[in-house]
Amino acid sequence: MKSFLLGCVAIVEKNKPYVAMLFIQFVYAGMALLSKAAISKGMSPYVFVVYRQAFATVALSPFAYFDSKQSAPLSCNFLCKLFLVSLVGLTASSNLYYVSINYTTATFAAASTNTVPAITFIMAVLIRVEVISIKRVHGLAKVLGSILSLSGAIVFALVKGPPLGFMKWYSENQNHNSHPLAIVHSKGDFIRGSLMMLSANTTWSLWLILQGFVVKQYPAKIRLTTLQCFFSFMQSSVVAVAAEWNNPSAWKLGWDIHLLSVAYCGVIVTGICYWLQVCTIETKGPVFTAMFTPLALMITAIFSALLWKETLYLGSVGGTILLVVGLYSVLWGKSKESAKPQNLEAEQTKEETRLECIVQH
Repeated sequence: MKSFLLGCVAIVEKNKPYVAMLFIQFVYAGMALLSKAAISKGMSPYVFVVYRQAFATVALSPFAYFDSKQSAPLSCNFLCKLFLVSLVGLTASSNLYYVSINYTTATFAAASTNTVPAITFIMAVLIRVEVISIKRVHGLAKVLGSILSLSGAIVFALVKGPPLGFMKWYSENQNHNSHPLAIVHSKGDFIRGSLMMLSANTTWSLWLILQGFVVKQYPAKIRLTTLQCFFSFMQSSVVAVAAEWNNPSAWKLGWDIHLLSVAYCGVIVTGICYWLQVCTIETKGPVFTAMFTPLALMITAIFSALLWKETLYLGSVGGTILLVVGLYSVLWGKSKESAKPQNLEAEQTKEETRLECIVQH
């Protein structure tokens, strides 16, 4: 028995990055499901963002204190930049996401996150942070992958087609729309929500690009994240007060799904998953981390159909396939591009060694 347990521990130790990424994708699927549940049950999306950022700030503050001991002091100019970056990435993106989720489904919310690598790549090319060469295979793969990802998101949002009968977890004579979370919106509302969701992903992609410049200027990552969550908390509070000024009851939190959702998103998603992703990126790299992104979509789709009786359509499956194929095409192109300098360096080293051997002989 002891040897069996030791063997299990050894297997887990060896596959830590895989276990961590599987856990993260389950957490992200839970975020989409719980957020949808809380907002569908009447919680204001603007208030949701305020509480989420408050929980995230409190959860990260102790770690930020120790992280800041070895950091340089923050200048006023840099804090202003950080305030604007938080406004674009955390505040705008989060508010758009949680408002739009009220008009779409948890499955679409998870599916739309697969467009982030493609949107980030397109924006990076426009800002000239990223360079592409269509003449090379990896450059062409990134361009085609970006087009496929965005096309998949549009197909998922606009094309329904026939429902998938084998995904119906309820009897034919049961009205699945009677479920409290299975709210039916008009096609116009769904399209509006889908466009808002894609706008949320666009602002998040811009935040990822800006984050690269910010980290170079101030490399204390945990302190930066905590400060941005705090700034977003202040900004979101202003937005929420303006949106809910005549509805004081919107700020109430009880021992219900509302409290569970904001605590989950603030502490587990922002806190624990941040650490796991940083550790995984350090050991396996960013491409490995991004390869697991479609799992959250699959997990969310299954649980949405099981718990909320969401109906899946053929158009959704087609859009998902385009999203996943496009995502992996972009990631494959990035991995080949990243490996190219290493290959060149290895070839140069071999050439230098060969010349040394010739000289010695």
